[in-house]
Amino acid sequence: MADRDFHDTPSPGTDRGAGRGAAPGAEPELEREAERRRRRAQFLRDLAEARQLRDRVQPRRAKTARLRHAMRMRTFRW
Repeated sequence: MADRDFHDTPSPGTDRGAGRGAAPGAEPELEREAERRRRRAQFLRDLAEARQLRDRVQPRRAKTARLRHAMRMRTFRW
């Protein structure tokens, strides 16, 4: 996934801060990443809610979109 950075995550058996002291900028970076994920999750929830509302308000457009998607899936070659 694009939002996961596997290179910066330590393996379970290692302790990066042993003998050197913790990095001074590590904690705010983790908080910033957690805040970014919370904002992204909220945005995706709002987007899904807006799509559901649009489908309820415009049922004809939603139906044609479903039919168009079904046609695309039928003609797609695996």
